[in-house]
Amino acid sequence: MRAALLSGIHQALRITDLDTLKQEGDSCLVDVHYCSLNHRDYWISIGQYAGLKFPVILGSDVCGSYDFKSVIINPGTGWGPDHKAQSALYKILGLPENGGLAEQVLTRPDRLHLKPAHLTDLEAAALPLAGLTAFRALVVKAKPQRNESVLITGIGGGVALFAMQFAIALGLKVYVTSSSDEKLNRAISMGASGGFNYKSADWQKAVQSEAGLMDIIIDGAGGEDFGKLVKVAAPGGRIVSYGATRGSWNGLQVQSVFWKQLSIFGSTMGSDEDFSNMIQMVNDYKIVPVVDRVFPLDQINEAMQYMAAGSQFGKIVIDLRS
Repeated sequence: MRAALLSGIHQALRITDLDTLKQEGDSCLVDVHYCSLNHRDYWISIGQYAGLKFPVILGSDVCGSYDFKSVIINPGTGWGPDHKAQSALYKILGLPENGGLAEQVLTRPDRLHLKPAHLTDLEAAALPLAGLTAFRALVVKAKPQRNESVLITGIGGGVALFAMQFAIALGLKVYVTSSSDEKLNRAISMGASGGFNYKSADWQKAVQSEAGLMDIIIDGAGGEDFGKLVKVAAPGGRIVSYGATRGSWNGLQVQSVFWKQLSIFGSTMGSDEDFSNMIQMVNDYKIVPVVDRVFPLDQINEAMQYMAAGSQFGKIVIDLRS
């Protein structure tokens, strides 16, 4: 089978012919049709991830076929019995175990879910990791109520877009941030109520004057702007952090956190129950993942570079059948 193999830090992924996988024990063998990329894949490739091992086949998001059915894979295993947080045994497909950037992948039968019927295989491959992360951050952690306001940072990324789509479906007033006016306009065309360019020095003042204070903030950036999020949070508001693409929090005024009675939650991935509920929500509201570009497996390194540049609006998907 063909696979994209990562042999070390800062190395190009190499298209390699490997032996066909064999189903063993309680595992099942999925023929991969499409695999979408996540920033996790890039962080692993540059050594910014725990538990590195090489060689490895990356790729956490898979849609393929098993037993003549189109399936997607829950990329997480070993969450454990506590719904509040994952166990020390929690793992994600694509490291340490080989992932979906190959023509076949081994997984467990209880990781398989039928592809939502309204989605193509291509669209469904964009769903698992980002959809799960967004669902837990918004629905499980923030516990939104209809007509509440929510600010979602970094629109254009997979998690942020799913959070926006879920929030719109739940009847929230959705606002977004980006460094790109084009991305802001696209989000508004999809149903967001407004957008703010965080390259503007006083963007948080524009949020307050044009949209008011936010009941919920979903953030995957962190960095120097996190303190500004506290300023635009409503009294009693909830801030959910699911990532730190811009580094550690800076400029955070702790006094504002306790004086405004804010709740700050950390969130990553999700439990098996979260995954099932996320799929149910996608089915109920007929949510369609946003796909930015599709690359053949032979162009995996171009796809990784494109993702690293951060210009995409939606998911980047690798076609394993071309």
